[in-house]
Amino acid sequence: MSFLKDSLKPMAKLMAYSAKFSARHPIHFIFFSLLVSSIAYLSVIHYYVNGWKLGTSSIYSSSNPDSDLFFEECTHYYRSPSSDVWSLIPSNEASKLSVPKHYYLFNLQFDKTDETTPLPKLNNVFYETEHSKYILQEEIYYPTVFEVANGKKWRLSNNRNHFLEIQHLLSSAYERFAVRFSQSEPFDIFVIASAYLMVAYTIFSLFKQMSKTGSRFWLSLATLLNSACALFVALYTVQFITKTPVPASSLIEGLPFILVIIGFKHKIRLAQFSSEKFQKIGLSKKMTIDNIIYDSMLEEAPTLIHDHLLCIIAFVGCSIYASHLESLANFCILCALILTFELFFTATFYSAVLSLKLEIHIIYRSTIIKQALEEDGVIPTTAELIFGAENKSKNSLLGSSIAVNVIKISVVVLFIGVNLYNFGIRWASETVSYLYNDSTTLSLPEFISSGKSSNFSDSVIISMAPIQYYENVKTYHKIEDNLVTILSYFSSAIRDSFVSKVIFAVLAVSASVNIYLLNATRIHTKYTADELTKRKAKNQIKRKSISKEVPQMTKPSPVVKSEPLKSLGSSTSICTNVSNFSTEEESESDDSTTPQRSLEELEAIMKAGKVSTLKNNEVVSLVVGNKLPLYALEKQLGDTTRAVVVRRKSLAILADAPVLSSERLPYKHYDYDRVFGACCENVIGFMPLPVGVIGPMIIDGVSYHIPMATTEGCLVASAMRGCKAINAGGGAITVVTKDGMTRGPCVRFATLARAGACKIWLDSEDGQNRIKKAFNSTSRFARLQHIQTALAGDLLFIRFRTTTGDAMGMNMISKGVEFSLNQMVNEFGWDDMEIVSVSGNYCTDKKPAAINWIEGRGKSIVAEATIPGDVVRKVLKSDVAALVELNISKNLIGSAMAGSVGGFNAHAANLVTAVYLALGQDPAQNVESSNCITLMKEVDGNLRISVSMPSIEVGTIGGGTILEPQGAMLDLLGVRGPHPTEPGTNARQLARIVACAVLAGELSLCAALAAGHLVQSHMVHNRAKAPATTPSPSPAITPAPAPAAELSKEDIQRMKEGSVTCIKS
Repeated sequence: MSFLKDSLKPMAKLMAYSAKFSARHPIHFIFFSLLVSSIAYLSVIHYYVNGWKLGTSSIYSSSNPDSDLFFEECTHYYRSPSSDVWSLIPSNEASKLSVPKHYYLFNLQFDKTDETTPLPKLNNVFYETEHSKYILQEEIYYPTVFEVANGKKWRLSNNRNHFLEIQHLLSSAYERFAVRFSQSEPFDIFVIASAYLMVAYTIFSLFKQMSKTGSRFWLSLATLLNSACALFVALYTVQFITKTPVPASSLIEGLPFILVIIGFKHKIRLAQFSSEKFQKIGLSKKMTIDNIIYDSMLEEAPTLIHDHLLCIIAFVGCSIYASHLESLANFCILCALILTFELFFTATFYSAVLSLKLEIHIIYRSTIIKQALEEDGVIPTTAELIFGAENKSKNSLLGSSIAVNVIKISVVVLFIGVNLYNFGIRWASETVSYLYNDSTTLSLPEFISSGKSSNFSDSVIISMAPIQYYENVKTYHKIEDNLVTILSYFSSAIRDSFVSKVIFAVLAVSASVNIYLLNATRIHTKYTADELTKRKAKNQIKRKSISKEVPQMTKPSPVVKSEPLKSLGSSTSICTNVSNFSTEEESESDDSTTPQRSLEELEAIMKAGKVSTLKNNEVVSLVVGNKLPLYALEKQLGDTTRAVVVRRKSLAILADAPVLSSERLPYKHYDYDRVFGACCENVIGFMPLPVGVIGPMIIDGVSYHIPMATTEGCLVASAMRGCKAINAGGGAITVVTKDGMTRGPCVRFATLARAGACKIWLDSEDGQNRIKKAFNSTSRFARLQHIQTALAGDLLFIRFRTTTGDAMGMNMISKGVEFSLNQMVNEFGWDDMEIVSVSGNYCTDKKPAAINWIEGRGKSIVAEATIPGDVVRKVLKSDVAALVELNISKNLIGSAMAGSVGGFNAHAANLVTAVYLALGQDPAQNVESSNCITLMKEVDGNLRISVSMPSIEVGTIGGGTILEPQGAMLDLLGVRGPHPTEPGTNARQLARIVACAVLAGELSLCAALAAGHLVQSHMVHNRAKAPATTPSPSPAITPAPAPAAELSKEDIQRMKEGSVTCIKS
């Protein structure tokens, strides 16, 4: 089998390329596939459905029945002049027989539930009873509505134009099937019923499995449509091309088995592969949707082709072997064609739908990201720049999950309804009759059969029409009559030659617009820094051309310039996309031969809003002359990089800091557009930090490489040693015990009684619910969990605990808190409440506080690992008992002696800060995020270590995470941006990673302390090779000599091993 799959790889690659091409042009392939399938569908239905026509003479064109169809439904009797016997003859003989008289006998039955409504008076009544009338006439037409004297009406109840006769249709169909089943073998019935039950389960399983990929409806529907397209095209092929038609009864009995055997497993796996790859690419990767589809198809296609090819060979072989059984051979040919077209449509139609779904996911995710950034305080222009998503109304109808479900159900119901309308309500019963039931023979009434021959002197044929049932017209009949009339008008209009061409043209325009809009939205996947650089370059060229057009004025007095110092180093490129505008402008501004304008002229240009047309030295003159503030440079210049250049030159003069004229503080090759309005103001450059990485570290069964930005030697090496020891024990496991960011405003009341009453109300269920409702209305991400209150005199402190999705969320919480407090004053009856501060230090943010240690803030994480005893001895060079003793004495007793709050650890802040700096977190929140208690105990000779950190404050969107380097490190961990299906999952996972990094650092440092390696490893690592530097006037600091003479050889060797192990895993 493996050899066969290997030989199929070229076919798999061809199929993957087809899928990739379809993914690039999804609208085209979806439209083409559905168009071809629709043509085949109409032809197949026309072939199988008895009495349905594609021409303009629709059965809805009038209220009269189709004459040919009606004639077929009649029962025909013939009598010659010389005989009194009536002979039953078939319809084809009756139509060919030439007789002087041909009558139609209509049996009209009246459902007389209302005794006040008389029966209508009719012509040509041959015989009548209390509730029925027999009409004998030569015309085939019979009236559908009768009006009586009191103004009431009788109407035909089984007219095919009306909708509410479905109950009668279903009951009659049930009776016919019951008769058919009673005539069938029980085993056959069991097999067919089991097949249809398995089909139902297969479809249910399809929807269930697809929901795991993030699509609860559309991908499942596309899978079914894919199979339906293959079925109809295959049916069209066998009917009109190969001329091997398959009876409808064979389809009904055989297709369920084929569906169950083939199933939808390949399409489900294809969707799963695509979804997994989409989740892994992150926000900044350049992998496009068509490449995702290509890789997914390349992975699944060999198995898909292998399974389908074996089935095709089997069906073809069966058709050859059973060629003498025409029905079986034709059915096998049909099945082989279905599987062939299934492969074709999977590589085209289904791949196009899958790519469209992923494109929509990207657009949706970008919209969510932009809204989260704006709620977290990032200005809209920066949010738009970063993620390129158009703002979506929060009150959009389509934003409601209920509305989306209603629309989905409506689409399916509309599709079924349109087909029922097109075929007529009697379509189903006619099909059933055509497949399983013989036409019912009506007996000639006795009043005709026993009558004298004088009534019919010549040869005569009497055609007995099916019994017609009439009932009183009710209100719902009038409603459905109006509906049918409206639909008939639409049907007539659509059949018009001109209107049909207009509709086709509109359809073509609609498809073209959809294709254009899809291509336009693909900017979300292709909007990289390269595109941003191109746009900036064009703007810079435009500004240069504008600046050349500005007339040169008289030369003003020269501006004081500081002499640039020689650069001591070159900055490392952070972003590969470089703008040369700043350096070119610098060279122009430094040219002393260029005539310069006076400060008054420059001020006039500034007031005219044309600061961007000035040269850098002229803008510096405005800043130095106090005409243009430093903070307004980005807004006035429209170029963030140029604003940094001008600010550096200005501060070099204003602060007498010529160092800013050098490149010792780098500024080039950085995307300041992401910084503006989000991370920093008055920017003059960026501060490079060395970034190391520890790992791989197994966390909850998944391997991670954790980045750390630090300037402390041995920190990364020590944590790396801890990772190695943790991995040797099977990795770390983590538990999230609480998730909720807090904000604690302070309010004041005039009296203690009112403050106490407000506290009691806020603690009550009614107060909690009303505040939650007000708070949650301010954001689609923030959700209030709990309110905690504390009273101090007439001051009331309220601590809001809120989930904020994947954002750290302080800004969105502050907005919700402010709105809730205003609602308390204006709507909830606390109009005497004074808001002292939105933040009353009851949060508590960026300050040590016992409330964070006890109640938690942000993510509360517990991480644990078990280190085998031999790993402790060989890797950590220590002993389990010594580590446990050290932890008790140092981390527990020592911290308690110092009166520590949340500091029962060795150096958690070291790891937290290093990880925070590398991942764009707020380093100031290290204060509460480093709250940690480290516990160790011996279990069966092994070391079990855990860290409990109740207040880790992290986010994967907003703040420093929008910067490209920090975002790249989040991509390294696979947690950048909001989680597409479960908001908050990425942030919680990041908190788990932070806790595990602390776990590794705690383990390694405690082991070093227990073994006496700490000082020696630092000396070896940091002092072994000091870099050569120029002499300095400051006195050199010489380390104290180590008492080597007092140490044994064994101790010295153990120290050397420890120092090496500390920097090597």
